[in-house]
Amino acid sequence: MSGIRVALAQLSPTVGDLNANKALIVEAIEKAKRHGCDLVVFPELALTGYPPEDLLNKEDFVAQAETVLEELAESSRDICVVVGAVVRAERVNRSLANVRDARDVGMAKPAALANVAAVLRNACIEQLIPKRLLPNYAVFDEQRWFVPGTMPGTLVVIGEMKVGVLVCEDLWSAEGPASDLARAGADILVSINASPFARGQQERRETVGAARTRETGAALVYVNQVGGQDELVFDGGSFVMDAEGTIMTRAKSFVIDTVSVTIENDGSILGDDLNAIPEDLERIYEALVLGTRDYLAKNGFTKALIGLSGGIDSAIVATIAADAIGAHNVRCIAMPSRYSSDHSLSDAEDLARRLGVSFETREIEPAHRAYESMLGAALGARPSGLTDENLQSRLRGVLLMGISNATGAIVLTTGNKSELATGYSTLYGDSAGGFGVIKDVPKTLVYALCAYRNQRSLDRGDPAPIPENILTKAPSAELRPDQRDEDSLPAYEILDPILAGYIEDDLSVEALIAQGYDPGTVARVCRLVDIAEYKRRQMPPGPRITSKAFGKDRRMPITNGFRA
Repeated sequence: MSGIRVALAQLSPTVGDLNANKALIVEAIEKAKRHGCDLVVFPELALTGYPPEDLLNKEDFVAQAETVLEELAESSRDICVVVGAVVRAERVNRSLANVRDARDVGMAKPAALANVAAVLRNACIEQLIPKRLLPNYAVFDEQRWFVPGTMPGTLVVIGEMKVGVLVCEDLWSAEGPASDLARAGADILVSINASPFARGQQERRETVGAARTRETGAALVYVNQVGGQDELVFDGGSFVMDAEGTIMTRAKSFVIDTVSVTIENDGSILGDDLNAIPEDLERIYEALVLGTRDYLAKNGFTKALIGLSGGIDSAIVATIAADAIGAHNVRCIAMPSRYSSDHSLSDAEDLARRLGVSFETREIEPAHRAYESMLGAALGARPSGLTDENLQSRLRGVLLMGISNATGAIVLTTGNKSELATGYSTLYGDSAGGFGVIKDVPKTLVYALCAYRNQRSLDRGDPAPIPENILTKAPSAELRPDQRDEDSLPAYEILDPILAGYIEDDLSVEALIAQGYDPGTVARVCRLVDIAEYKRRQMPPGPRITSKAFGKDRRMPITNGFRA
């Protein structure tokens, strides 16, 4: 055999749906066989979906996962398969024939689990290669469920080529597992991954990949998962690098894709595709669309419901929803109060017409008057101020959730990261819903995404979906006369960088002030972030697009006496 033909199968598994995931994998294996491939590679934990989290505490789930892996091995006739799976650590110990004791692979606990790359060939499980480096930072919590392998790893021989297999984090360590495989004689490194999207993450992956190829002198096959899973979005972008760190093949981003390469014995690589990395705003927008689409589809929702205010946040959410599931599946409702401006209603209607989504108006004034009377009797005075403002928001939430209950449509909330960070939202009001599409998108980025999406339509010769008036008017909750967001918050151009420094970079108040921000503004913003933790804990999930999102990433105590 002169070289080997390798297929990179970038799939979107569903966590816990073992048989459906197996079917996706089998289909890709058969496709790789038809294209004459000698090796087909799948993402990390492709059989269980990533991350399976505390499903791994269920013995029956682990047992079924092992059974499905054994069944999958039947498809490995005439091809070598590398696929991510979970097995009990004792099985890893038994699979390494040259290991006499479980302690040699760092898995002394017989009930422990291993995150493995399973090598399937000739209708059997040939090897189970455990992940050595278990990430325990950001959204990763693998030390909760897995124990690490410590053995340097064995090679998979295909023809005249020696292949070393790594599992995700194993690639990121200089002079680590990749170097061990190179010293063992690996010609090719295969890295299986479930690496979630964040801004700039594809560039970071490829930088690390290039460092490992230059360090080891081996070509690199990097396969990543794609698809949405709760808060996480996996963007794909699988690639192949030569030993000099040059990208020879790259799969598409944000879609299921399979690409193939031929790696010759001399290290030269012939690839089928070299898809470009999308620009920053395009990647963010596609991450939001994919995260929304998959959350709805994988949880059985076909319809979405949105409260359309005529403001920029609900405008981008409605646009993303229409792109994700089709305009005919999106129902938008304007719910004006006595404080709503005429232009807000007309702007909402204009947006809905441009998008082609269903639109209707339901005034909340009758309910507002009724609750004023009820609350007035309970309080001994007519509700005013924040009490009355939150009442209006909660009435809208009640209406949307009632329609959701009756129709089965999921309510998409419209709060952005700037609002959630500072507590500028109403519990059981604008926070009521099933999925927070822009909960990790700062307000200034909302504007940028709207401009990007409009330009994308104009470039295709289509009308811009978001009316200019929505883009240019001052943001307002319209819960009292002449209200503006800047009455309660600093200008977003000032607020968002402070929030990014405090939340994503964990900077202190003093460090932020040293960057030139007003001391009083910094202290106030950080205080708002700290005291709003109890609200954020009750918000629906939403797609992560920054380096640190609320939820899996940032876990602050609600009861907390520390003040920055």
